Amino acid sequence: MCGFVGVLVKDDHQLTEDIREQMNQAKTFIKHRGPDEDGRFQDDLMLVEFVRLSIIDLDKGKQPFYFGEDRYVLVFNGEIYNYKLLRSRLQKKGYTFETESDTEVVATMFLEFGVNAFRELRGMFGLAIWDKEEAILYGARDPFGIKPFFYMEEDGVFYFASEKKAITTVTTSLPLNEQALQHYFSFQYVPTPMTLTNPIQLLEPGHYFIKKPQEKISKSRYFHATFQPIDGNEKQIINRIQEVMVDSVEAHMQSDVPVGAFLSGGIDSSLVVAIAKHMQPSIKTISVGFAEEGYSEIPIAERTAAALGVDNISYVISPEEYVQSLSEIISQLDDPLADPACVPLYVAAKIAKNHMKVVLSGEGADELFGGYNIYREFESLKLFRYIPSILLKWLKYLSRILPEGVAGKSFIERGTTPLKERYIGNAKLFEEQEKQALLTSYQASCNYRQVTGELFDRVENDHPLHQMQYIDIHTWLPGDILLKADRMTMIHSIELRTPFLDKEVFEVARKIPVEYKITDHTTKAILRKAAKEFVPDHVINRKKLGFPVPIRHWLRNELYEWAQAIIRRSNTDHIINKAYCLKLLTEHKLYERDHARKLWAVLMFMLWYKNFIEDQS
Repeated sequence: MCGFVGVLVKDDHQLTEDIREQMNQAKTFIKHRGPDEDGRFQDDLMLVEFVRLSIIDLDKGKQPFYFGEDRYVLVFNGEIYNYKLLRSRLQKKGYTFETESDTEVVATMFLEFGVNAFRELRGMFGLAIWDKEEAILYGARDPFGIKPFFYMEEDGVFYFASEKKAITTVTTSLPLNEQALQHYFSFQYVPTPMTLTNPIQLLEPGHYFIKKPQEKISKSRYFHATFQPIDGNEKQIINRIQEVMVDSVEAHMQSDVPVGAFLSGGIDSSLVVAIAKHMQPSIKTISVGFAEEGYSEIPIAERTAAALGVDNISYVISPEEYVQSLSEIISQLDDPLADPACVPLYVAAKIAKNHMKVVLSGEGADELFGGYNIYREFESLKLFRYIPSILLKWLKYLSRILPEGVAGKSFIERGTTPLKERYIGNAKLFEEQEKQALLTSYQASCNYRQVTGELFDRVENDHPLHQMQYIDIHTWLPGDILLKADRMTMIHSIELRTPFLDKEVFEVARKIPVEYKITDHTTKAILRKAAKEFVPDHVINRKKLGFPVPIRHWLRNELYEWAQAIIRRSNTDHIINKAYCLKLLTEHKLYERDHARKLWAVLMFMLWYKNFIEDQS
């Protein structure tokens, strides 16, 4: 695991001493990604700074890595889990290897296959390859977006890095992306490829780019996550899931350092731990929760750990500690993320740092196997399919005039609105008319369908479940789930691995018919059946709890004055209608409406603005 920041200039006069010094400074902002080693490459057009966290033996993959008789230079952030298989294939073609590292395998694959090599890699990665002879920069990001890759072109200078702050550090003041901000208040994150800072962008998952000094960047897709169910009996599907999960967990446990796991009360992390325990009996697990009733999975996690025979370290987070953690979290996120689960993940990683360098987690299972409760919506709304169109129009009008909070309003709205027009992912915050009240410079032309519309067009003939899964895999998963997973663990210099988000696991999941994923009573039905052989019975049929955080309760009590003070003191009056925000906070405190998630989005933006705009100015 590592981090890098680089710059490509148009001619040898542009790589000035100032830029060299700026890049050296930028390296300090990604040092947490690689405290064990650093390195540098420089020629007339390219400069790359590199830091590395030692997971596999340090001497096995020093970077920057030179290959092709020193024609190419590679910096690589990630892990390739099928590198031994790929190395064997390459050896049969006559290649020899000087190290045992996956880095050399990536390099040799590029020599043999060029950009087609990226689709052969099974793992997580953000990488850059500089061709010194042809003066071409190649960059690539893993299929699901587990690892980040930021880039920006300014005045003919091309910057790229593992984290956005490494780029903002070496440039002058950059403007706020107002379109990205509007989308943030819809999605609770900034959708890829946008960032809140113009013109910095994030390379899309499953894409690579080619950049020549005198030309614009050219991007191409090498992996496309789509669902194509095929017929198959239940027993066959269960066997495939079991086999591929055992194989994936085993692959993800490759390491020369201690491997542990996060353990909640859910089926996803429990399955990963149960399989891992057979391969590493001494594996330690980490669980965190809250004292408030209904907001902790610690008891069920401890019960699961006992049943599996693994050590468990649990920790209860207080409201005070929650708030105190926000400063460091905001500073590491680059862009605001209004997911309250960032904090428990941050605390879990902080605890894990004392016991392990690599931690396994269950991210991705819900998106691949149909785990979110909203995925059952097409069943609950099926009666609307039989209502005459004239009556549907009347019901849609009725839903508009009903006051907010009236029972049935939301149900009728969803039932009379096409999926493409209402579903934007697993999380949805402000509606467009609410954003108009929230933002001082709202743009009516910039609505959330700018992000989801093209995605829906690609899957318009798919089943509604697969449409929702497709939207989430290409928006919510990289924009929220994997963003916080990467950043909250990297803050503490530990590497998180996600066995569900594996190309081979996805190849099985994408072929599973809808009726095996969602039933009248549960989600992830087929995964639960596949897990029965591994996990305790008390886990199998538990309802999904997720990573619950009691901000709904706290914003009415312990955190009310804190939130009010942030809103009042924030220097965002030119962006945010603060009177509207204070109105939401009052309504929430008085139990008139539940505005917790919307308020949290506002508060996270204001904290982000203070840290990245005010303080840096």
